[in-house]
Amino acid sequence: MAGTQSFGKRENEKKKQAKRLEKQKRKQERQAAGKSSLDDMIAYVDENGNITDTPPEERVKVEVKLEEIAIATPKKEEEEDEVMKGRVEHFNTDKGYGFIKDLESTDKYFFHISSAPSGIAEGDLVTFETERGARGMNAVRIEIIK
Repeated sequence: MAGTQSFGKRENEKKKQAKRLEKQKRKQERQAAGKSSLDDMIAYVDENGNITDTPPEERVKVEVKLEEIAIATPKKEEEEDEVMKGRVEHFNTDKGYGFIKDLESTDKYFFHISSAPSGIAEGDLVTFETERGARGMNAVRIEIIK
C-alpha cells in the first residue's frame, strides 16, 4: 500500500518538482549575472531622511576634547521676578480670593487675600509677581497702581 499513489498525489508531486526546478534555475541565473542579492537590498538614508542606494560620503570627524564635555547640568542663574501689570477681574471678599487678568496677555492668575493689600477691589489696576502654586501660577506681592 505504501508504494501506491493516486493520480492526484502524483500530479501534486510533479508540480512541486517543477517549482523546485524553476527556483533552482532562477538561482543559477542570478549567480551567473554576478550580482549579490544582499547588495541589491541594502539602502542608505541621507542627512535629509531620503532613501538612496548609494553609500554616504565619508565626513571628516570632529575631534572632541574630554575637558570640554560638561558632565553636570549647569546651575540655574537666579532670575529676578518680573513685575507684571494687570486688572482685578474678580474678587470675593467673603471667601478671600480673586483673579487678576494680565494686561499683556489674556492669562488670569489666582490670588489670595493674604498676598493682596487691603482695599483691593474689582477693576483696580495692580502690579504683581507670580509664583507656582498647587494648581498653577498664583499672583503674589500685589500692589495697587495709583
